[in-house]
Amino acid sequence: MPGEDRSPNSGNLQFVEELYTRFLREPGSVSAEWRAYFAGLANEDRFRDQVRLGPTFTPSGVFNPAGTNGQPKQPVDDMVALQDRVDQLIRAYRVRGHLVAKLDPLGRPRFDQIELDPRFYGFTGEDLERRFSTNTIRGVRNLTLSQILDRLRNTYCRSIGVQFMHIDSLEVKNWLTDRMEGTENHVVLTRAEQLRILRRLTDAVIFEEFLHKKFFGAKSFSLEGAESLIPLLDLAIDKAVEQGVREIVIGMAHRGRLNVLRNIMKKGPREIFREFDDPDPELNMGQGDVKYHKGFDSEWVTDSGRKAHLTLCFNPSHLEFVNPVVMGRVRARTERMKDFANEKGLAVIIHGDSAFAGEGVVQETLNMSQLPPYSVGGTLHIVLNNQIGFTTTPEEARSTTYATDVAKMLQSPIFHVNGEDPEAVAQVVRLALDFRRTFRRDVVIDMYGYRRYGHNEGDEPAFTQPLTYQAIRERKTTRQGYLEHLLKLGEVTREEADEIADRLRDLFEKELKAARSDDYEAPGGTPRRHWTSYFGGPEKLADDEDTAIPRERLSYLLNRLTVVPDDFTPHKTLVRWLDNRRAMAAGEKPLDWGAGEALAIVSLATEGVPVRITGQDSERGTFTHRHAVLHDVKDGRLFRSFSYIEEGQAPVGIFNSPLSEVGVLGFEYGYSLDTPEGLTVWEAQFGDFANVAQTIFDQFIFSAEDKWKLLSGLVMLLPHGFEGMGPEHSSARLERFLMMTAEDNVQIVNLTTPAQLFHCLRRQVLRPWRKPLVVMSPKSLLRHPMAVSSLEDFTDGEFMRILPDELGGQAVPPSRVLLTSGRLYYDLVKYRDQNERFDVPILRVEQLYPLTEQRIAQALEPYPVDVPVVWVQDEPENMGAWPYFRYRFCEGMPRERSFRGVYRAASASPATGSAASHKREAEMLMDAAFEI
Repeated sequence: MPGEDRSPNSGNLQFVEELYTRFLREPGSVSAEWRAYFAGLANEDRFRDQVRLGPTFTPSGVFNPAGTNGQPKQPVDDMVALQDRVDQLIRAYRVRGHLVAKLDPLGRPRFDQIELDPRFYGFTGEDLERRFSTNTIRGVRNLTLSQILDRLRNTYCRSIGVQFMHIDSLEVKNWLTDRMEGTENHVVLTRAEQLRILRRLTDAVIFEEFLHKKFFGAKSFSLEGAESLIPLLDLAIDKAVEQGVREIVIGMAHRGRLNVLRNIMKKGPREIFREFDDPDPELNMGQGDVKYHKGFDSEWVTDSGRKAHLTLCFNPSHLEFVNPVVMGRVRARTERMKDFANEKGLAVIIHGDSAFAGEGVVQETLNMSQLPPYSVGGTLHIVLNNQIGFTTTPEEARSTTYATDVAKMLQSPIFHVNGEDPEAVAQVVRLALDFRRTFRRDVVIDMYGYRRYGHNEGDEPAFTQPLTYQAIRERKTTRQGYLEHLLKLGEVTREEADEIADRLRDLFEKELKAARSDDYEAPGGTPRRHWTSYFGGPEKLADDEDTAIPRERLSYLLNRLTVVPDDFTPHKTLVRWLDNRRAMAAGEKPLDWGAGEALAIVSLATEGVPVRITGQDSERGTFTHRHAVLHDVKDGRLFRSFSYIEEGQAPVGIFNSPLSEVGVLGFEYGYSLDTPEGLTVWEAQFGDFANVAQTIFDQFIFSAEDKWKLLSGLVMLLPHGFEGMGPEHSSARLERFLMMTAEDNVQIVNLTTPAQLFHCLRRQVLRPWRKPLVVMSPKSLLRHPMAVSSLEDFTDGEFMRILPDELGGQAVPPSRVLLTSGRLYYDLVKYRDQNERFDVPILRVEQLYPLTEQRIAQALEPYPVDVPVVWVQDEPENMGAWPYFRYRFCEGMPRERSFRGVYRAASASPATGSAASHKREAEMLMDAAFEI
């Protein structure tokens, strides 16, 4: 930082020299201490020699601060040393002042920090009135030691503690010190601003009091003890909107959610009260969610008339997993506004202290914050610090000093603030929002409070924290404390404050009466905005769209994917790969899997559909099939061929993701919620890696329509197939996804041809029916000589849920009918051909869900009912599609037709790690399928 050069020829000695010049002109112009020092100098020249020589080392290597080559130190040397200690003291307050800040509303003591004590640096009481250079404090040339200490303590050790010295950038640190030390971290509020804070605190307190009184014992996850969250959000949103933000997405857990719904999102009180009474048990049978998980949309209008759209995301009880969802939604909205500088969207995430320290998704989300494909221009993180997690104390919950220490991985400040000091909260809000706007980075506000009740209203916290809750019971509310502060200042009268509270109580009584009236009418649903043309519900409501495209267009698109700039030199292997693509475009070679996928992407993009694909190694493809980004072997330049098909096309973004599943999948799910018209894809490196993101699948993707009426068209590519790669790289756990299906909530496919993938991806976007799509994507099929399609399959075909046997008809009376899915089909065909078992037709079930009994019956219609049907799969008996098929279709089959399965033996692990064992198991599987 400026002035941190401790050498005697730095600005500190310039200050000493200036004092000496003044002493020569007028001895009385400097303090008595300096007069005594200067009077002891032999002459001016000797002094100037000392201050200009700078530090040296004596021949023995001993540091000589005055640069006098071993001559006895003069008094000015002592002053230089004192000045250096002052600079060390200033830095210590910036680094460690937060450790003694009065952050805890309960006033529990904190450990003293010896480095903040002037005596640690050798200062005595006599030094307090001595003046020192303060060129490390912007805007002030010099102060007495006493004044320096007052300024530092006011800035860093009152109700605000700041961690910012971990930031590498000198510019950022200077910006923060200027803003904080220049005001001593105190904001001067107008009377109108003070009244606004008082009103928001009153809103928060009276709402909680009313719920507690009218619905005693009901779970509401009260905000009491942290009511300053409401003025914090109010000030933050208002300031952000004035700064030009037009879309704000908020994510939070259940604590305080009802209060935020009412007082920030402006959800009607009668609707909230009606949810507490829950008078209609038939209304939400088998669907919906608890009231403290629900989301809401509204419009925010500032006093100056600026507007922004607010969304509070629906959220399950799984704390912190909404974080990447919020970021994805903001990214989608800013891109919709073509705000590529990320200036018009704001992500606000409200965390709990234990969850922020404990849940790994927090780190994943923070890590994504500065990555270009995921950046949203800085998220405002608000930690609602209850200083406890259910019954777990901080000492039991984390190994760090603060719950927020994980955020020090970013180059961003962390503002700790006492929630019972609303004006300190207002100061950090201004700092945080200005920092975010200036540097486009995340920023953290760690607001300390407490829970007035236990984890919920039915919990007894005194079982485990008796002393803490004895202190809490004796505390007045934050509103009472702030009101007393304003009363002392004369800024408000008791009558004004009481009138505000009484008006609220009267409103709530009227709203409760309306909620319980017989003629209650539920308010309209959330505005659908850009979802008006799309719908969910059962698949039977959706007609299949024409997904084919003309041959000329197909060849043109495939050829365009092979064009690179004239001065671009791809890898020599990719030169041959591009030549093969040209041959495919000419009809000289069949199309492989990568070509089918690429055609789906660029055909949609040139029809105006934005495409976004992310995942680990997705630019190249884990198995080297995509090559969406080419690298010049001579200079390392990149060329994204998918973005240069033709002018006016929609954007195609194919990006490598960080090594994260839950964070990235959550982000893409959030992105899909605000891009219904686009193709949004998350690709797992291997299908079983999706295990890590199971919470996003369970709590959001598969259940959101049923719980929250939220639709998504997100596509998930999960590489799946038993190919001898061991337990961890064989199975995408198809069985788990199938067992979570009901009410046509998702689509699950296991495809066998490039054309099927092409039609499936195009169908996903072109028909207005929006459901998530899980694709058991291939590995070896990417280059399998049989897993190819002709141009005609793309130009004349359509997506087929069940592909018929390629032998056709009844040329040979069937001995059995095999049903299978995915990669295994080609093994079965190879075995059949080698053994001339043409009495065994093989049908491919491409869409595993939704799949009706009628479609299966229609596919089996060519075969007599006395011909047995056999489901064949690679997976063990207890995995794959068989458990679901047995449960779902066995009873639906005609009694005359037998239905059984062929599979590996039931196993706790998906696959063997032995290549030899895998090969033997595969042989046994073929024998069993054909009953050899």
